[in-house]
Amino acid sequence: MVSRRRLLQAALLTALLPASLVQAVARAQSRNTFQVPPLYTGRKEGKDRYFDLQVQSGSAEIIPGYQTPTLGINQPFLGVTLRANRGERLYFTVENRLPKETTLHWHGMKLPARADGGPHQPIAPGAVWNSEFTIQQPAATLWYHSHQLHQTGVQVYHGLAGLFLIDDEESQRLNLPSTYGIDDFPVIIQDRDFNRDGTLQYLTTMRDRMMGKRGGTILVNGVVSPLLKVEKPLIRLRLLNGANARIYRLEFDDHRPFKVIGSDGGLLEQSRDARSVILAPGERAEILVDLSAGGVPILRHRPHNQRSPQREMSMMQRMMGEQDQFDIFQIDATGVESKPVALPTYLVKSSVDRSLPVQAERTMNLQMMMNPARFLMRDQFAINGKSMKMSRIDEVVNAGAVEIWKINNHTMMPHPFHIHNVQFQIIKRDGQREPHEFGFKDTVLVHPKESVILRIQFPKHRDPHTPYMYHCHILEHEDQGMMGQFVVV
Repeated sequence: MVSRRRLLQAALLTALLPASLVQAVARAQSRNTFQVPPLYTGRKEGKDRYFDLQVQSGSAEIIPGYQTPTLGINQPFLGVTLRANRGERLYFTVENRLPKETTLHWHGMKLPARADGGPHQPIAPGAVWNSEFTIQQPAATLWYHSHQLHQTGVQVYHGLAGLFLIDDEESQRLNLPSTYGIDDFPVIIQDRDFNRDGTLQYLTTMRDRMMGKRGGTILVNGVVSPLLKVEKPLIRLRLLNGANARIYRLEFDDHRPFKVIGSDGGLLEQSRDARSVILAPGERAEILVDLSAGGVPILRHRPHNQRSPQREMSMMQRMMGEQDQFDIFQIDATGVESKPVALPTYLVKSSVDRSLPVQAERTMNLQMMMNPARFLMRDQFAINGKSMKMSRIDEVVNAGAVEIWKINNHTMMPHPFHIHNVQFQIIKRDGQREPHEFGFKDTVLVHPKESVILRIQFPKHRDPHTPYMYHCHILEHEDQGMMGQFVVV
């Protein structure tokens, strides 16, 4: 798995870090085992399911020989994988064992605002928060993470994030790979920087604040350069871009095709052939990979072109580090039995009711200040000219309404736009859609100077007093003001 990128990175590390840490990073990049996060299904009583979660501090040996202080949920680093079924009533007890305030947000879930886990549901140190809701959406790969006001970036960066899987009967009838950790694998992709002592390095430059934090070391499920040994000829990868800011263009080094079967909101109506997929922070995609021919393919991030004037694109790519190429992880399929695999085409039927009238149209203008003097201030990013204020409700939505939202990016860099409590459809964007963009989404990448039009049907969870969020999912932008609030009435 040695590449030109690796050699350049090793040279940089040699210049900046002590020899012992350079050697440890080199060892980590050559022989780590793919780690599958523990699966936690809670306690089931009829249609009710109970989860006990502890937000805690810990340490992890991410770089061999170095203990890195971390945060986690029910483990030292990152969160356990939660799993439940459509139609079940979920009860969460979340205990905050940190010396600081935090939250846990159920990203992608349709649920009452008071159960959302956003900035309005903080958990004080030593306190317990209870969240309760019924799963009213189809099988999907969701996730959960800290959403603490102005602290989301640093808390997620240190480990407060994990996967949340929903199952249903329709998906189980499709005979897809579904044995967790055997042929169905979570792949949480993140990037991190490390200090000389092995601790995580966060926000050390103006570029980190302006562009979002992008690290030079790739982690998969908290592990550097893992090797996944598989025995099944067909595997399912549940890809999550859990990074703070980096956009990944994922493809295999041998350019092998794969099937895209799912997006943020669940399975697509039919699978789509692809050789690469672009995921912005917060986005998910499920893919099927045929390994019946064996081999040792590498999933890799390759730089992608932004949709902006050439001079702006070149400048922004350099500032954002998007010209870098990374290996994500390697698959060892040399022990797989060679036999044909069945790749599905038709998956699930769409639940969209196209007869419902559109009740409202809204425009969201994403904006950022380019005055360097302002980067010592918090409110430097905005939506519709306003930075986030907890006391201000920006939009009021009717329960069950169908709305059209137009997201305009007035900046020179891409922004992933996320809306709480919904799974929307992209009905128009400039340029070609990614394969996963034909399904239901809760996060959409809006390129520089681009407009994207969304169709949203809001669930019938009414609460005139407790808002949901919409925001950029570059976490440093969210923390610095690119976030608004809406209530459903």
